[in-house]
Amino acid sequence: MSFGKGHNLHLIDGSAFIFRAYHALPPLTRKSDGLPIGAVAGFCNMLWKYVTDEKGSDAPTHAAVIFDHSSKTFRNDIYPEYKANRPELPEDLRPQFPLTREATRAFNIACIETEGYEADDIIAALSCKARDAGGRVTIISSDKDLMQLVGGGVEMLDPIKGKPIGPEEVEEKFGVGPERVIDVQALAGDSVDNVPGAPGIGIKTAALLINEYGDLENLLANAEQIKQPKRRQTLIDNADLIRISKSLVTLDCDTPLDFTLESLEVRDPDAEALLGFLAQMEFRTLTGRVAEKLGAEAPVISATPVAPSAGGAGSAPAGAPDFPQIDRAAYQTISDAETLAAWIDDIREVGYVAIDTETTSLDEMQAELVGISLATRPGHAAYIPLAHVAGEADLFGGGALVEGQMDAEAVLAALKPVLEDDAILKILHNAKYDYKILARQLRDRGGIHLSPVDDTMLMSYALYAGAHNHGMDELAQNYLDHKPQPIKDLIGSGKSQISFAQVPVAEAAGYAAEDADVTLRLWEVFRPRLMSQAVTTAYQTLERPMIPVLAAMEREGILIDPQHLSRMSGAFAQKMAQFEDEAQELAGTKFNLGSPKQLGEILFEQMGLQGGAKGKSGAYSTSADVLEDLAAEGHNLPARVLDWRQLSKLKSTYTDALQTHVNPDTGRVHTSYSITGAQTGRLASTDPNLQNIPVRSEEGRRIREAFIAAPGKKLVSLDYSQIELRILAHVADITTLRQAFKDGIDIHAMTASEMFGVPVEGMDPMIRRQAKAINFGVIYGISGFGLSRNLRIPRAEAQAFIDTYFERFPGIREYMDKTVGDAKRDGFVRTLFGRRINTPNIDAKGPAAGGAKRAAINAPIQGAAADIIRRAMIRMPEAINGLPAKMLLQVHDELVFEVREDAVDDLIMAARAVMENAAEPAVKLSVPLVVDAGVGDNWAEAH
Repeated sequence: MSFGKGHNLHLIDGSAFIFRAYHALPPLTRKSDGLPIGAVAGFCNMLWKYVTDEKGSDAPTHAAVIFDHSSKTFRNDIYPEYKANRPELPEDLRPQFPLTREATRAFNIACIETEGYEADDIIAALSCKARDAGGRVTIISSDKDLMQLVGGGVEMLDPIKGKPIGPEEVEEKFGVGPERVIDVQALAGDSVDNVPGAPGIGIKTAALLINEYGDLENLLANAEQIKQPKRRQTLIDNADLIRISKSLVTLDCDTPLDFTLESLEVRDPDAEALLGFLAQMEFRTLTGRVAEKLGAEAPVISATPVAPSAGGAGSAPAGAPDFPQIDRAAYQTISDAETLAAWIDDIREVGYVAIDTETTSLDEMQAELVGISLATRPGHAAYIPLAHVAGEADLFGGGALVEGQMDAEAVLAALKPVLEDDAILKILHNAKYDYKILARQLRDRGGIHLSPVDDTMLMSYALYAGAHNHGMDELAQNYLDHKPQPIKDLIGSGKSQISFAQVPVAEAAGYAAEDADVTLRLWEVFRPRLMSQAVTTAYQTLERPMIPVLAAMEREGILIDPQHLSRMSGAFAQKMAQFEDEAQELAGTKFNLGSPKQLGEILFEQMGLQGGAKGKSGAYSTSADVLEDLAAEGHNLPARVLDWRQLSKLKSTYTDALQTHVNPDTGRVHTSYSITGAQTGRLASTDPNLQNIPVRSEEGRRIREAFIAAPGKKLVSLDYSQIELRILAHVADITTLRQAFKDGIDIHAMTASEMFGVPVEGMDPMIRRQAKAINFGVIYGISGFGLSRNLRIPRAEAQAFIDTYFERFPGIREYMDKTVGDAKRDGFVRTLFGRRINTPNIDAKGPAAGGAKRAAINAPIQGAAADIIRRAMIRMPEAINGLPAKMLLQVHDELVFEVREDAVDDLIMAARAVMENAAEPAVKLSVPLVVDAGVGDNWAEAH
């Protein structure tokens, strides 16, 4: 019976199903052999849902699943750069593609692909044939590229939302009907598929133009009549490229088909074939559901989990096995050379070992090693006590070593060859801490330098940045359903807290060995997920290599002038007293400026100012935002309190605290960098925090004067110039911004000129300042309210500035909308370098919604900037090797070095070359990276 009126053809976008399944579901491997099958499992579940869903009058008479055959198609002959920017397929996804074809055939659904053509072309050809034959077509996909086919008996169905997509929905998305979608896409282009389009013209502008001129050819023929000069010139200059773009986005209804519509008639699944395939994949749950539905007997699925394999560095189970129960009492205590030797042999046989150190302090520069724990298999862990002491005094207060412990030097000497063996992977959690501790051991033999290393904290960060914290206890509960023993059970807390060295060995062993065991289990869970979630490259190139780089910087530290800080503390105290007197005079009463409760009562009750809001505590909020709003309205008291708070914070955080952080052995301050401190990849600095010293204030400059170079040396600062704006110009494809950066033009003046129509020469500094505030504010998704506060102008005026900005640079709004859309769809965003930043609150309602969207918009930009400086830092040690120089500090976009006076120029040349080329070869930016250099006897002079 021929296909015609009354027939309904369903066309399933198979490639979309695969990628949806891959990204939406956790990774899964077949236990019998470790084959990746997560995407296949999701694909089968989606097909089963499709097959079993009630469709009523929409039930298909004919159906097919359509796949892409390969990446190269006829479009590459038209435009070789087509889809050139597409990332490589994840390693674990590639072998799953043929399995999805097998799955389709197992479900007894036609499986179609054609060499040289995309799935969309096959869908177009089938849709046209079915429509011309008088039948109906339902395309099961939400792909925007297929929306040009809608109408005349063809509709789409969003498989996730279950909502039909007809002409109205298409017009809502594109601003034109389906018949003009191609014209809009040709103008707007597509950065994902590398369709060029017209630079600076997005979907909204393209729709306006097509609606005004009727179609693309008429628009191009009359481009000289367009009043807006920039838009007119863009269309004239890029007419040929726009026509090429149209040929790229137009689906080919004449795609050759070697089958008939009749051959796609719906067929019931064959129970034996389908159940056989599902059993082969070891899909136990789905196999049971299918067997029950089809009235067949479910086949027995028997699979032996893969065990950890022996061999080279990092060998690991392909699929995470069922772990044995954690039993702290079952762990070993290593107290003799024979047992230690047996463990070392086991480590060499397995090829990897999880390690954890126990120490007397969290300060890696002064902590002393108490013991080491090892694990080679889940449940097989041990503790080597080295410096436990008897009595109340710890070892370094004169206590005597507990008997039964081996000589620490002998143990470390025995472990050193294993820990430094490149063929044996060392697995740690927060590896930088242990790396620094072990580097201080056996100093007469050069220390112990771990290599190679996997860090489960950094693995978690690569996978789940923004989703949760990455401490071991939280990860153990989230991914192992296990709560490790708290350290305070052993050492207590507060004034009664003891050193770990005082903990009895028997108690310490269970706690310490558990840490190594948990670390190994987390590694087995996370390692396959790195590949399945496409973050292996980010982890291996941006996270793990930072460990030795930061450890070296932290060990080096930076020299401090404590007298300078002491003088500043005194000056700050005097100035704070002056602010306090002025504030109390303005209030008409004495009060404690450090008391939010007293301040709130004075502002909102005694003085009757507007904007008071009480929190759960019953006290008025006097946060910085509240006080800044009041100060912007011209109220002097909140402005004075803000001045007092700023100095108070600088005094307590820096001028007072830095003096206490000077290491007595080195005379230097040794900050500690957290690689996972910010979800975007920015480093965080703690104990002390050196990254939040005000950059532009006089007080901040004076604090930087306390950071000095050693005699005969200079401090050199190298700082990326406007790196986030440059990344924005690249990712949002803003032609004017890109060209301005290439030409070395003052970007803020150029923006002001574009926005306000004023010449760059002789520009009013206030206008440039407003443009600068918008330039930087847009990166963070600033609102009219936020800009009004920053510039202290009316909100309506600030919003008008932002509206004008987006009108002049439409690509930025499109970037923002796309980024938020991607975050909502995927639950994460990515940087140019593959860093994944999760956005768990992107669908939040109420006040949190705006913040979540702004964070999602900023994350790929700030994250890319963080990635670039990380790449530079990782390459820097090799680049400056041989120079009398050390890298000391990283502060956001700045690196600070200490270098011998006669080598300053050589250092600047070498370091600048690394920093300005750090994005390559991974990413070829369309704007140049520029690094400013400064030199001085102190940080303020260099910066």
